[in-house]
Amino acid sequence: MISFQEIKESFLHFLFPHICSGCGSDLLANESNLCMYCIHALPETNFEIHPDNPVEKKFWGRLPVESATAQYYFTKESLMQNLIHQMKYRKNKELGLQLGRLMGNSIKQSGRFAADALIPLPLFPAKEKRRGYNQSMLLCEGMKTTMKIPVLTDVISRPQFTETQTKKGRIERWMNLEGKFLLLKPEAIQNKHILLVDDVVTTGATLESCGSELIKAGNTRLSIATLCYASR
Repeated sequence: MISFQEIKESFLHFLFPHICSGCGSDLLANESNLCMYCIHALPETNFEIHPDNPVEKKFWGRLPVESATAQYYFTKESLMQNLIHQMKYRKNKELGLQLGRLMGNSIKQSGRFAADALIPLPLFPAKEKRRGYNQSMLLCEGMKTTMKIPVLTDVISRPQFTETQTKKGRIERWMNLEGKFLLLKPEAIQNKHILLVDDVVTTGATLESCGSELIKAGNTRLSIATLCYASR
């Protein structure tokens, strides 16, 4: 005999369907936004366990980064592109938190990122207001739950608008970003190892510009973690 609880859960599922953000299946646990099939299909890089990985190499000679990683590979028209689109433009905040937890768990287990605090790459205020949130902040909040370190949100700002970086080369990106970040509280990160977090790394120009401003605090160690790595 079907219990009242089963009937209630079925009715609630009908009214408020809880489906996988990746494939649309309803075969997932209540606390997850991804089914087990999609979780196993995520294209992991394993960069976090490898020194001199492709993300770290991007910053050689450009920024004194201790360690760097990206959790997944990014390709067009892929599961990962779909998830990032949902996280950034469809207000799927719970998905961002879950992806952050997956990132934080991998980074913690690697033993290569002994950071004291997380810093989300800031958005231009008007863009954050229009979107309603900063996707890098969502990732940091998820990472915090597994890494057990604080998120610092008022250390650095991005006061000026920058044109889209999508179709710019490395030099153009740097010229577009130079001076576009402002260190607000250097004392908050002095003598600390900070982990700068963003959603996708391509050329690394934005992270380089932000990281260069952060290390002006003095005796600040910098590492970088992104959700995805796009080779081009």
